Amino acid sequence: MYIRTIPLNGTCDGLIDTDLFLHYSLIPSVLIILGLSFLERRSYRTKFDDKIQLLNGRFGFVIPLDLLGTFNNRWTFGFAFGAIANKVMSLFSEEYLPPGVPSWARALGLLVGAIEVGLSYYPIFACVTIDNKVIGSVIGFLYTLTWFIVTVIDMISCPHGNDIDYFNKVVSEWPSLLCLVFLMGRFVHMFIKYIRIYKGADIQNDGTSFLPKHQAEHVKRLFGKPVLKQRNWFERRIYTWDPCFKFPSRMIGTTVLSLFCLYIFVSLEYSVFTEIATLLDMLAQRMEQVAPDITWSSYNESVASVKEFQKTLAVVWFSTTFLASAVMVSYVFHILVCYRKHMKRLWVGKRDFLPIKFQNPSSSESVVAIARYSGWQVAYILWGYLIMHVVQCLFGLFFVYGFVFPIMHGNALALLKGLGISILTLAIGISLMILQVLLASTFFLQEKIASGDKQKPLALNNRKAFHNFNYFFFFYNVIIGLGACLFRLFSSLIVGSWLIGRIDRTILQRGYESADMGYSTWIGMIYVDHYHNNPVLVSFCNILLTMRAEKRLKDMSSYYGFSDPGGPHSSVKARTRWLLYYTLLNNPRLIIQRKPKDTGDLDNMNTVLQSRLICASVLEAEIKNHQERPLNDNSVEAWRI
Repeated sequence: MYIRTIPLNGTCDGLIDTDLFLHYSLIPSVLIILGLSFLERRSYRTKFDDKIQLLNGRFGFVIPLDLLGTFNNRWTFGFAFGAIANKVMSLFSEEYLPPGVPSWARALGLLVGAIEVGLSYYPIFACVTIDNKVIGSVIGFLYTLTWFIVTVIDMISCPHGNDIDYFNKVVSEWPSLLCLVFLMGRFVHMFIKYIRIYKGADIQNDGTSFLPKHQAEHVKRLFGKPVLKQRNWFERRIYTWDPCFKFPSRMIGTTVLSLFCLYIFVSLEYSVFTEIATLLDMLAQRMEQVAPDITWSSYNESVASVKEFQKTLAVVWFSTTFLASAVMVSYVFHILVCYRKHMKRLWVGKRDFLPIKFQNPSSSESVVAIARYSGWQVAYILWGYLIMHVVQCLFGLFFVYGFVFPIMHGNALALLKGLGISILTLAIGISLMILQVLLASTFFLQEKIASGDKQKPLALNNRKAFHNFNYFFFFYNVIIGLGACLFRLFSSLIVGSWLIGRIDRTILQRGYESADMGYSTWIGMIYVDHYHNNPVLVSFCNILLTMRAEKRLKDMSSYYGFSDPGGPHSSVKARTRWLLYYTLLNNPRLIIQRKPKDTGDLDNMNTVLQSRLICASVLEAEIKNHQERPLNDNSVEAWRI
């Protein structure tokens, strides 16, 4: 048995305090965000741009990650999520809860801690999405390298930290280090790639078009004839790769983060169990030491029982650890399969696989579900693993103490006798239930209407015999109903503990699905993706945007001539004012409906409204007189010209 070599109250003072470094990292993080914001240009100009010409549309919003439907740099964002896996686990343990927070404000304190962690790692995500890839790659590489160096120094100087297992920090930190190394390599690749593009040695093809290529291929496939391909066993039973479907960055990042967090959680659980096993071993040794002084006849049997329980618990715990971990890993990938299956069903208009209450979800709750999904998926996986592991361990102990130990202690005959009686009783009860079905099918149902029918119609026959049948079996079914109720409880326990980590499936009965907040989040998330990433809808919008751009290009080329760069250019404001003047000139009544400038002076506003009314009336009268004026030959010729 493993014996821990570090005291319970052992502390380790490393060269760098990572928690303190995270607090101070907010300063360069904010500066980097401001610098990246200066490089971004806003889509619309404001009054400040007219007053301060140096802005020129700068200080735009920096986007760390498009959780809605980006398909670019998916694995980069996935490893960026993996780099913060250790910090996410620290958030679960409330490590970043500000000190001195009262109990009633713990939720707000946890929010502050989560914002602090998110702001600290914000530059890594922002440097991937920024348009200026050269500067973004340089800043991202330096910032990621800083975190890598700090993590390595802290891990080397204090490999166990203040935890209960030696090298626990090494075990839990290496996934984040691996992700940081990948990100540094990705930033170097990004820098070299865009330097080559700026020098003209390479062509920029980052796939940032409005219509992704795989969605365009999906729409093309809809117009073609379906092609039936021969699929192997893996494709039929497990997964079929579809080149016209890609998982968004949100799903890839959530998958990577879930796997890394599950690994860290299992390693921490192993450390906790090792400590518990050590305490049980110390208890058994202490009981052996005092055994000569105890005169109880059954004391030695108690010592042997403690040792036996210790060994049994270790074997069962480690066995169920691998089983529960394998199930949770399969759940992580199975959720991706269900995501693709649900999205394809929604694309073709099928909603019957959803409960009736969720076939038209709330728009606001669906938008919030996008922000909730990734965090809730990780939490469901971790809690699902813990609950499943505990339940499996309890069933394992029950099996060992109920079947294995009686055989080992020479009570196999008594065990087989009791097991045989239980199986016989259960078999008789099930046989009687089957007998009721056979009697109903043979004597109490009318014959088939047609010979090709699969079953008899639901029409009673031999009604008097049927009433006697109901009467006598009523008393027996009361007893059978008790067993059926217990079986229902047992089945709910097994299925509930087995599926607790599945956020894509509810474990509640029909009519109570809305109480399952995780399932509601899943439904809202896939609906948002359906409405914003439907390939047919995106293709249609792409056609409209392309036609609009071509029309604008044609109009501008007709009037302005792009071949003459020294020709006259008009500003957007001047063009807008001219269109406004032309519209008001042809529609004088719109002058009255224009919003007056709010100066705070009611008399002045009334004067402006009256002047507008007079101006509109005069223009309307002139237009009416011009339309009613008879046309002479000269005017006709003028109109023809």
